[in-house]
Amino acid sequence: MSAVLRVQDLAKAFGGVRAVDRVSFEVAAGELLAIIGPNGAGKSTCFNMVGGQIVPDSGQVSLSGRAITGLPPRAIWRLGVGRTFQITATFASMTVRENVQMALISLHRRTRALWPKAGALYREEALAVLARVGMAEQAERPCGVLAYGDIKRVELAIALATAPKLLLMDEPTAGMAPGERIAMMGLTAEIVRERGISVLFTEHDMDVVFAHANRILVLDRGRLIASGSPAQVRADPEVKRIYLGAGVSGATEAPA
Repeated sequence: MSAVLRVQDLAKAFGGVRAVDRVSFEVAAGELLAIIGPNGAGKSTCFNMVGGQIVPDSGQVSLSGRAITGLPPRAIWRLGVGRTFQITATFASMTVRENVQMALISLHRRTRALWPKAGALYREEALAVLARVGMAEQAERPCGVLAYGDIKRVELAIALATAPKLLLMDEPTAGMAPGERIAMMGLTAEIVRERGISVLFTEHDMDVVFAHANRILVLDRGRLIASGSPAQVRADPEVKRIYLGAGVSGATEAPA
């Protein structure tokens, strides 16, 4: 399959610390690729360079063959990259439906439309994607009164509403109960596979990673030390050494 995302020799240093050291990988069309590693491994820095939150010192990032290295997050989003965050980012006073509508209004550059008309813009599109994530019945509730797991579903709906080629998910199950984590990632995997969306995600819950990732990248001290299928990564001696047998042989959480 052709690569939707291609990362080549990506590097970033903060002072004398090399947070990411010449990391290269690809994400194929429809693939779920996980990045794991101990705290300080460079996962978040690498992830945020792909999304535009951090400008790399060197290296290249391309989306469907188009260079996006160093572009701001909004420009990358408009090219077809959705994003969810470890800490949810919805408008608490707006309804579930309005939150999804706002993403669509912004995508179509209609934020200058008269506000009384905004409620009618892309209403059906918003309701359709909310139905797909199981949130249609709560469409008219303010986000501020929702349970945390439901807010995560709304954030997923916002990311999916704009029909991205690539979805970046930063700790998609953070803060959720174990049962909610499996359900949430199972729903995500089902939707992205049926729509052919590529996914790059970071996650501390190893049960989620090994259950749903097609491939896994392992970083340690900024370097890519292993990559492959869940079975290959689970059996890798270097990965076992770094995790001390924890995250790859039965424990749910990666080491802190």
